[in-house]
Amino acid sequence: MIGQAYGIEAVALRFFNTYGTRQTLSNPYTGVLAIFASRLLNNNPPLIYEDGNQLRDFVNIRDVAEACALAMEAPGAAGNVLNIASGRQHRVCSVASMLGAITGANIEPSITGKYRAGDVRHCFADISQARQVLGYQPKVALEQGLAELAEWLHRQIADDKAAAANEELAKRGLAI
Repeated sequence: MIGQAYGIEAVALRFFNTYGTRQTLSNPYTGVLAIFASRLLNNNPPLIYEDGNQLRDFVNIRDVAEACALAMEAPGAAGNVLNIASGRQHRVCSVASMLGAITGANIEPSITGKYRAGDVRHCFADISQARQVLGYQPKVALEQGLAELAEWLHRQIADDKAAAANEELAKRGLAI
């Protein structure tokens, strides 16, 4: 809308669950993999809402950066809203277990059975339009991206604020 209002070329990129090295680990409102990593670094189990079988699309930050570069150069990008993701679905509980194993933490996730107001059960992307318009092709498989993340995590310190964030959600009636 801004592009149309001001007569400038604009493209909107909709990023799905972005993860990777150099992300903040102490902000409980960041991506789920950063939250899981923070928990694991503090010898706490990743907390998973619902039953853990919800599906998410995880995209590595290198693929996101590539999509941004493509969006600035692609002649047909202006005026589009494009999903930037891996195009693959993964169960949240499986990804939490994978991260625990690959970091060497081997701490089983804790399935809370609680629900957060406004959460969607499954959230994954159709990236066909980004492929067509930008020539976007995700290159980093989840297993590879998690291995890179785990290597980086071994040199990090994280302040686990997940419990405080969960208390705040409960206090406001947003976690049932």
